[in-house]
Amino acid sequence: MFSKIMVPVDLKHLDRMQKSLQAAADLARLYSATVCYVGVTSAEPSELGHGPGEVADRLADLAKTEAAKHGHGGASHLVISHDPTTELDKALHETVGEIGADLVIMATHIPNVTDYIWASHGGSLALHSRASVMLVRG
Repeated sequence: MFSKIMVPVDLKHLDRMQKSLQAAADLARLYSATVCYVGVTSAEPSELGHGPGEVADRLADLAKTEAAKHGHGGASHLVISHDPTTELDKALHETVGEIGADLVIMATHIPNVTDYIWASHGGSLALHSRASVMLVRG
């Protein structure tokens, strides 16, 4: 049913993403799918690394660790953005096509009042993507 599962990750908040990571691992094993862990960052230094190369290495390590831990294929894909905060929706939408994902599993929050003003990233992706989108609340 699914062959490539995209999982957007925020390396700063992996502790909040355990349910979505587990859901991706379970479905990957069930359908013999590959999970591609996707991160979006700027070219500027951050707490994740001095530059995109270090962030890409951390993302690749996550993919290897998750794949080995759960027994599925794993890959990583880092997107460099001028402004990840404002360009995140577009970057994720474009990445679905670039990597050929047919399912996106994404951590999300419990809706609050701001969701009536601004759509959530997951909601925006579900609205505009050809891939199926599963939003997992933590």
